[in-house]
Amino acid sequence: MKKYFAFLLVAAFATKASAQNGFQRTAKGTEYRMLTHNPGDRIKVNDVITFEVVQKTDKDSILFSTYRTGRPAQAQIQPIGDLMDIFPLLTLKDSVLIKVPTDTIFNGHEDKRPPFLPKGSNLLFLMKIEKVQSLTEAMAERDKEIAEGKALIAKYQADETTNTDKYIATNKLLLKTTPSGLKYKINKVSVKRKPLAGDTLLVNYVGRTLDGKVFDSSIAAEGMKAGLQRPADSYQPLQMVVGHGEVIPGWDEGLLLLNEGSKATFIIPSKLAYAEKGAGDDIKPFSTLLFDIELVKIKPGKHVPVKAAGTKPVKKVAKPPIKKAVAKKTS
Repeated sequence: MKKYFAFLLVAAFATKASAQNGFQRTAKGTEYRMLTHNPGDRIKVNDVITFEVVQKTDKDSILFSTYRTGRPAQAQIQPIGDLMDIFPLLTLKDSVLIKVPTDTIFNGHEDKRPPFLPKGSNLLFLMKIEKVQSLTEAMAERDKEIAEGKALIAKYQADETTNTDKYIATNKLLLKTTPSGLKYKINKVSVKRKPLAGDTLLVNYVGRTLDGKVFDSSIAAEGMKAGLQRPADSYQPLQMVVGHGEVIPGWDEGLLLLNEGSKATFIIPSKLAYAEKGAGDDIKPFSTLLFDIELVKIKPGKHVPVKAAGTKPVKKVAKPPIKKAVAKKTS
């Protein structure tokens, strides 16, 4: 749906409007009505503008609104399209209503015309200019935002490391650490075989944040104790194919270190879990996660080369254990 309205927006900006009463017409025929007009320098070619825009039908049904998305639009002014008739008329904080006949938008594209935009109807664009910058100013602002974002991420990562080290020291944990940063401890040793990438595993688990919050579990007693909102009959070992990105990278790496029947504790840094995005209400951005794991059974499968643990979570977020625990998060 978003792509469809994006098509309408681009098409409207490149088409000519027909005359209607109450609107002024530019030399190229674009119709507009100034709602507010302020003194000051007018917009020029290559300026970068930040603006709010509402797109609606002539029956006043809103199709798109930056006010609703909470993020204004931004564009660099280029000497193409009929809106270049409009922008040179505007200054900072000006607002304007632009009318575009849908017949010109869908000329040659009638198959894309929706029922709510019949022939003879119009699209209305209500625009308000919130910021006008030179290209140099806009690029400097962008570079500053990027630098500030990197600095903030570095701070969050440093805080995460500090909190993890403090947790390990407080609980006097003796852990091994892999090159990727996964920390683990084998709590129950087994001499049975280890899995290979492509094997199907049955896994019992309890997932916690470092503050002790249980966000998911395959074990009924643990889930009910933590008050997890899930059906009682859903508690059973998780079945998943290891090494295929079906779970977070920390799981894919850690499970390959275990033997069938063994139990372990994983401490998984956010870069091997949900990084800066987090997952739901319980797993905040840059959260290190703790899992108590039991590798219940290995079902041999098609073996593939092991995926190296990366610094970013896989695009498909983990199926249980975490997905069920954060039911509010949708993809």
